[in-house]
Parts: sequence; structure tokens; C-alpha cells
Amino acid sequence: MSSSKRNKRPIGIDLFAGAGGLSLGFEQAGFDVAAAVEIDPIHCAVHEYNFPDSAVICSSVVDLTGDEIRKRAGLGDEDIDCVFGGAPCQGFSMIGKRVMDDPRNQLVFHYVRIVKELHPKYCVFENVRGLTLGKHKQFLSELIEALGDAGYDVLLPYQVLNAADFGVPQDRRRLFLIGTRKGQAMPEYPSPTGRVTVKEAIDDLPNADEFSALIHSDSVPVEFKSKSMYAKQLRGFEDDPKDFSYPRDFAPHVLTASLRTEHTDLSRQRFIDTEHGKTEPVSRFHKLHPEGVCNTLRAGTDSARGAFTSPRPIHPYHPRVITVREAARLHSYPDWFRFHVTKWHGFRQIGNSVPPLLGRAVAGQIVKALGVKPSKPSEVVALGNGETLLNFDMSKAASYYRVPASVIAQRTRKTYGKEDGEAASAQ
Repeated sequence: MSSSKRNKRPIGIDLFAGAGGLSLGFEQAGFDVAAAVEIDPIHCAVHEYNFPDSAVICSSVVDLTGDEIRKRAGLGDEDIDCVFGGAPCQGFSMIGKRVMDDPRNQLVFHYVRIVKELHPKYCVFENVRGLTLGKHKQFLSELIEALGDAGYDVLLPYQVLNAADFGVPQDRRRLFLIGTRKGQAMPEYPSPTGRVTVKEAIDDLPNADEFSALIHSDSVPVEFKSKSMYAKQLRGFEDDPKDFSYPRDFAPHVLTASLRTEHTDLSRQRFIDTEHGKTEPVSRFHKLHPEGVCNTLRAGTDSARGAFTSPRPIHPYHPRVITVREAARLHSYPDWFRFHVTKWHGFRQIGNSVPPLLGRAVAGQIVKALGVKPSKPSEVVALGNGETLLNFDMSKAASYYRVPASVIAQRTRKTYGKEDGEAASAQ
């Protein structure tokens, strides 16, 4: 990314970037995301594919310094506008011990350290809403205190935002802390913008079960007849006047991220018999209501924590669970955005990420506080090499980024069980 472009757009750094939900949200708000830090090589490869002009740093924040991030991003001594990310939080208060000192919370400690070293104008910390409840409040108090010691005033009272209030067809509530470097204008939290239904989000997507090619591939050429404005904008058929991201060069009549899931006839019948908005009693899968919003999409766990795949919602009209692309629509990802070709990684990348439209809403408030009037770039970005980056297994991804393959716990092959007919880890 050239310095001339950077002079026109605010600079952002994404920590704990995953596949890039927050990266995209900030880009859509008018930022150039100069670097993305992520420990998982598979996620790094997907981020590199979708954001080829962003420096992908495949590393733990524990092992990085602010100077190293600046160097890898080619930033020199440029003033950074925002550092953002959601560090995993696992440790909570113990008698006589500060939460921030708990070794399980070292990632949050290092988030604060890197913010201090990079000294951006703003920082955003995103996390589960559970941190605002009960004993977990001590964690937030210590985090706010630590950010204060690092030179940042936190916007209070902090807020939990529901993605469904910001045009994302999903009930997903997340905590956002916004920190402001002393001397900068304090932003405000965004106001709700309106709701979108499941039907508006996925009604135009062809049924994956009608394409035999999608048994072994995640992509197939199709003709789209998008009706809702939400679908047209995510498909690239209509411009979104509030989207200031770089246009991507992609094939508008190819359905991607749509590898099929095989179910038994018995499972399909149970899915058909389940009412919209209800939970199928055997699989415990939720059947989407076309006029409602999706339940929270979750990522599941890696092998170190059981290798469980989170239950995937049942399609409102077809007797099957939703595809990765349908999940992406319900998460507000545009159709040019690609995920790993397997369902396992694709759903994890979506479930672990911030919906771009929610990220955009928060980032837009920071752009406003910066006094910047964003504009849509004319330069079209060519996406990365999908044949390589989207198809890596862990060992090849680790080799590509020159990190140990053991950096992420390897999953074992487990299934949901015979009842629903899907091998969760097989695809």
C-alpha cells in the first residue's frame, strides 16, 4: 500500500485479526488496514487473500513489539489512527490477585502493551458481553485502568452492541471499549441503523443441494437474481453509499463457499418437521425464521478443547444446515470475501469474527472523531491466489508463514453423531 494512499486515509492495525471481519469493517469506514496480526496460519492465509495490500503478521502478540509491527507494515514513524482487536479472555478474579496478572489473560496484557507502544490516536477492544456481568466486571475495571496508565481515556459508560441493530441479520451482542489518546476528540457509540431479515439476506442464494459439483468443491457458476438491497449490495450489484472499502475484482456469477453437507433422510425429515424459529430436538439445531434474524453463529472449538463443531442453523426453506456462504451473508460479509474451502475452517472463521457492518458502525464513529470525510477509492484490488491461500492445510500454511505447525492445536476427526448424518470434521 503506497504512502500516498495512506496520506488520504486513516491507518488501522488489526490485532487478533482472524479472517478479517474487523479489518473489513474498518476498511469500509474509510481506514487503510496497514497490518493484521494473527497467530493461526490458516486464518492468516485467508486474510492475505482478501486483503492483499495489508501486511499479515503470523505471530502471537506476546512475541511482537510495536516497532516490529511498524517495520513489517512499512509505517516508519507515521502516526497510527487506530489499533483494534478482540483478545481472548479466559481468566477471572481470584482472591488477592489482579485479573490482569492472571497468566491466562496475558493476551489482554499484551494488547494494552502494544497499544502503548504503537501510541495510536484511538484503540478499540472488542469482546463477549459476559465481561460486563458479575465478577467479570473486575476484569473490565482493570483493563480500563491499564489503558488509562497507557495514556488512554475510555468512553464510558461502555456499551454492548447488538449486530442486529446495525443491519446484520443476526442476534449477536458484543462489548466494545473505545479508548482515546489524551488530547484527541472523544468519539461516541454508534446509533442503531435498522434491521435486516434472514430472508432478505439469503433468499437469492441458489440451493447448494441442486449442484453436484458442490459435493467436492466449494464453488460453482450460477445466475443470481438478487432482490433485496442487502443482497444486491453484498453481491456487488448495487453500490453501498456508506461503504468506503476498495472494490475487489471478483466473478459476480460464481457461487463460492458453498460446499454441501450430507444428511440422512431421517435428519432431513426432522428438519422439515421443525417449525421456523424452533430447535430441532435431536440435533439441537435452530431452524431459521425467514422474517427474523439468525441466532448467534459460533465457531466451535479446536482439538485442544474437544474439536466440537458448533451447531449450524437449519435453512428456513431447505432440509439441511446452512452453507458457509449463507452464514457469511448472515454475518454481513460481501460475496467477494472468501473463506477457507473447508466447512470446518470456514464456519470457524465466520463464528470467530466481528460482523463487518458492526465493525463499520464503530469505526465510522472514530473516522468522525478524526474529522475525516471518507470517500470511495477508485483503485480495484486484485484478490490473492485462492488456489493456494484458501486451500492450505495447517502444515502447509505454517510452512508458508515459516512458523511451527504446532502453533495451533490440531483437530481430531469427530462427528456430530449418526443422528444428523454429517461428519463435522470431514469437510
